Amino acid sequence: MKATQKKFHITKVLGFYMSVLEHEWIIILDAKSAHDIEQMCIHVGISTTSTVKIVPINDMQKVMAKLKST
Repeated sequence: MKATQKKFHITKVLGFYMSVLEHEWIIILDAKSAHDIEQMCIHVGISTTSTVKIVPINDMQKVMAKLKST
């Protein structure tokens, strides 16, 4: 996966967890877009053995600041 990060605009891997029994991977990434994450999962083969669920999240402090500014 590290070898393909740059190709799919993944800035860095912030966390990597795995439930082997459930075939579930939880990977926290800093990425340009959810589509890039999807394409990387397909390319490296994660999606062939596991379910891929991409959940875009934001830093709570940034969200609160944006809400206060509107």
